[in-house]
Amino acid sequence: MVTTKHLLKGVRKVITPQNKVTPAMLRARIIGSEMDCRRGFTGGDPEVILRLGGHVGSVIECHSGLDRAMEQGRASIRAAEEARRSAAAGTVILADCLTASKGRFSRSWHAPAGGIWGCLLLPDIFLDRARMLLPLALGMACCETAREFGVSGAAVRWVNDVLVDGRKLAGFLVEGYRAPASTENWFLLGFGINVNNRSFPAELRSSAVSLGQLLGHSLDLSAVTVSFLAKLAWNIGLLLYQEQQDLSLGSDDAEPACQLFLDEWRLLSDTLGRRIVYGYDVEQLPQYQARVMAILPDGGLVMRLGDGHEVTEYSGELRYL
Repeated sequence: MVTTKHLLKGVRKVITPQNKVTPAMLRARIIGSEMDCRRGFTGGDPEVILRLGGHVGSVIECHSGLDRAMEQGRASIRAAEEARRSAAAGTVILADCLTASKGRFSRSWHAPAGGIWGCLLLPDIFLDRARMLLPLALGMACCETAREFGVSGAAVRWVNDVLVDGRKLAGFLVEGYRAPASTENWFLLGFGINVNNRSFPAELRSSAVSLGQLLGHSLDLSAVTVSFLAKLAWNIGLLLYQEQQDLSLGSDDAEPACQLFLDEWRLLSDTLGRRIVYGYDVEQLPQYQARVMAILPDGGLVMRLGDGHEVTEYSGELRYL
């Protein structure tokens, strides 16, 4: 656990994080209730899948506040290199609040006390196909968590938003980072989930929502965080398990042996079949309207235009019509 120190009139004040989560808490959850709820999974061995994702939360830093969790992640990677080691794969950085958080296109992200704000550090060990699917794992984990706590209407909007009745419960951002000394490539998986925070800026009041608002009561923030991280470990493990199945065919260029990961995504998403407006930055520059037809094995979204032509997009944003 990381504490934040302030000087106030010559007195050193230590602020203890409110969202206190430890690797031991996460391991207990994974080998306990998470394993129990996954035992009915028929697509593969749940123990193997959770073991493959077991590096998630190997180290957990809890801060009372940060400017940006992603920048703290970069700093952790650099600090490890300066100490002549590599940062721990699966390190999770959590903050009670963020003061300069940003989403896509440097949009400000409202991240006060009461939500789950942070990022996950993963070395880039993925094959090309799995690398493209990695952003989907965040939304899947959050959607499963929301449903576990009673919000049955939570659904994933491609590529990585979670909505409830059209209002945004959570958003995610994946960025790449090359360590300056080793040139090792990392992924920083940023997450922001509205849990107990119920007050939003005027421009967000009609479009954002929290679990506390939906359920009518506050939740144990650490319990929700542990659930989310356990489900993230499962979904990243499932992605790695999918890689193993693909490699069993003998070629990374071969068709996938199975569609376990995307099958699970389809169960959690309401994007397929929807009428949408698409844009790389859809708020500032919407490009076209279409109907979503399919998701490809590499995560590309197939959309049919009004004239019948189909296009495939791998990045950008959707808004439902």
